[in-house]
Amino acid sequence: MKEKILTTKIEVCSYNELTQCDKNLVDLAKSATQRAYAPYSKFHVGAAILLSNGELVTGSNQENAAFPSGTCAERTAIYYAHAQYPEAKVDAIAIAAFQNGKFEKSPISPCGACRQAILEYETLAGKPIRVILYGSDEIYILEGIKALLPLSFSEF
Repeated sequence: MKEKILTTKIEVCSYNELTQCDKNLVDLAKSATQRAYAPYSKFHVGAAILLSNGELVTGSNQENAAFPSGTCAERTAIYYAHAQYPEAKVDAIAIAAFQNGKFEKSPISPCGACRQAILEYETLAGKPIRVILYGSDEIYILEGIKALLPLSFSEF
């Protein structure tokens, strides 16, 4: 039997270490948390996407009493982005979460369904989508979604 070891490269930084472009994306994701509809979980998630044409798109989680009929912030944003700008490619996505009156200290990562959805658009673009996961204490930056979904269904 042989063994394979999978590793994930994550750049860890503070908000002040981000480029101005990344700060803007994070700020949009944080702002989008305020538009979440989360009466059940009280967990407000926001996502912001930078497209290759320079457009910025946001989304937030939208819950529903008929669980799991709601949708996550990441999928809300990425599906809207492609529906409105089908020729543009997704360059980057920032994700933030807010609950109990404050932002999460540690970054949160997308659920499995969102990881696979982001991977679909990474495959469509033919290049990695930069992922920025915001936490008030630290921020994680990943070169692509495959860092969170290493054994994925993908042609890319």
